[in-house]
Amino acid sequence: MAKSSPTDLLEKSNVARYIQLASVFRGRIERGDWPIGARISTVEQLAKEFGVASMTIRQALDQIEKEGLIDRFRAKGTFVRAKPERDLWCEVQTDWNGLLMSRADAQIEVLSDSPGATLLQTEFDHGTVAPSYRHLRRLHRRQDAAFLVADVYVDERLQPLIPEQNYTTTTAMRLVSDLPGVKVKDARQILSVATADVETANFLGISLNDPIVLVQRLAIDQDGSLILVANGIYRGDKVRIEMSLIE
Repeated sequence: MAKSSPTDLLEKSNVARYIQLASVFRGRIERGDWPIGARISTVEQLAKEFGVASMTIRQALDQIEKEGLIDRFRAKGTFVRAKPERDLWCEVQTDWNGLLMSRADAQIEVLSDSPGATLLQTEFDHGTVAPSYRHLRRLHRRQDAAFLVADVYVDERLQPLIPEQNYTTTTAMRLVSDLPGVKVKDARQILSVATADVETANFLGISLNDPIVLVQRLAIDQDGSLILVANGIYRGDKVRIEMSLIE
């Protein structure tokens, strides 16, 4: 099988060319192909390599310059300044105890709070939807930087059991765990990868079409009712998923 050229690979994606190229350049710096302190190829050389206009290369370089990865000097060229940060803002947990833990340094802001929301049974393979839900959109930050926006649906029949302050201090699963008379009989987590739309990019402070991780969490009680649905969107560059394969 013939190896695809960089131009072919760029054409196969619907993501804007400069965003794709910024990701490529970021990867070269992270892997050390472009070492810190090194002068990288000129705009003209990169444009020829990837088969794009010089303006597209400049847009990609603008992107990673804003991230502090390169320095550009007139008449001298472009030099690598630093590697992308890998200080993880959130580790997506994959076991029950992990899903109940809140990050000590995370802040939760409720962006909207709507009673009487309904969900369609056809959207779920597990559990029976409740008559109505309290729907909260929450934004999670760490060190004043957003890493997660989530739509949380809580069975309204449970409202008298949940302290109001919990909505701004605890994880979604913690909202419905340990409630008197309520037992979480089944809990599920579904993950997928996508790219940011305009609204998501605005919430998380990222660029349009940047990678994101979609995480849906479901909690089902002893009667089979779907008492909690949490649809979270994480920044793809600040998340890690780790699973133990041997118990």
